[in-house]
Amino acid sequence: MENRNIEIVVIEDEEDILELLEYHLGKEGYTVTGFLSTENVEKFLEEENPALLIVDRNLPGLEGSEFVAQMRETGYDMPVIFLTAKDKEKDLEEGFHSGGDDYITKPFNTKELLLRVSALLKRSGVRTAEKVKYRDLVLDMNKRELSVNEQNVELTNLEFRLLHTFVKNPNQPLDRDFLRDEVWGDDSSKFHDKTINVAMNRLKKKIDPSGTKEYFAPVWGIGYKLI
Repeated sequence: MENRNIEIVVIEDEEDILELLEYHLGKEGYTVTGFLSTENVEKFLEEENPALLIVDRNLPGLEGSEFVAQMRETGYDMPVIFLTAKDKEKDLEEGFHSGGDDYITKPFNTKELLLRVSALLKRSGVRTAEKVKYRDLVLDMNKRELSVNEQNVELTNLEFRLLHTFVKNPNQPLDRDFLRDEVWGDDSSKFHDKTINVAMNRLKKKIDPSGTKEYFAPVWGIGYKLI
């Protein structure tokens, strides 16, 4: 399922609404973690990296917008949707000024909420299109397949992630630490100084056997960039 690796945190003190959101977001394939207050959320954020937060304003203890403002000051930048009965103009201003990215008032339409979640995830780069194109490279994100000039090219999962990382960041020098974290992630214990060079050489030979297209340029002292 397309959303299976996307985690969403919902902070809502009304249990029936929380359960409703967990049900509908779960049905869309998202991984959902619910909280009835902001207590323990910060500890959760230290250990997990959710893609999006849905936050009620009227929460026991710390009010929702105050919590988001604190979260922003701490350095967390994931998108936030406020879901609240506070619907006056000054409430909306407070919500956006505190670091919210979208604002939905109660009572709300579930379908609209899901569409807004999807749109915000796309804008933030979490959700990708089914197919991503760069020059004559087309990456099918669902099938994890690559075609070059309409010819299928077999890539390993690691090579596909490596190429996708460059396609998401075209014309930008990507250093080895960034590539290691983005591509190898939890497998970085297997990572050595020459790992990226070996992986890049294999990828270049697969997508450009003749060596004439020059998709990549080395950036001295940093790494590589897709051109």
